[in-house]
Amino acid sequence: MNIGQASEQSGISPKMIRYYEQIGLLDTAKRSNSGYRMYSKQDIRNLCFLRQARDLGFSSKQMKELLYLWKNTDRQSADVKQLTLTHIEALNQKIAQLQDIVSLLQTSADHCLGDQNADCAILKDLEQGK
Repeated sequence: MNIGQASEQSGISPKMIRYYEQIGLLDTAKRSNSGYRMYSKQDIRNLCFLRQARDLGFSSKQMKELLYLWKNTDRQSADVKQLTLTHIEALNQKIAQLQDIVSLLQTSADHCLGDQNADCAILKDLEQGK
């Protein structure tokens, strides 16, 4: 199947498919006589796997590791679990950072009168680096 069909079946844009190929996440596609990329059913499975990993927030490097582990029948589930736990910890740190940002913004918003006057606590806090 061509890149458009692969994109439709996997949910990954043609541009991203080409990028994944470029960075080595996806094997170089075979080409038709006219030069079009051709994808196999296994390529589609790989793309769907990568889409799911991306949707879960894994980085390209982590996706490469996961793809290797998925394809490696001699893998140890401990390796997959460790990679996942490391990712969970990073996500939890990001959640904490975002919660801090929400708290700061909420405090600024609470102090802003939100009326017709020009005075605004939000802008003052941004100016003062709070």
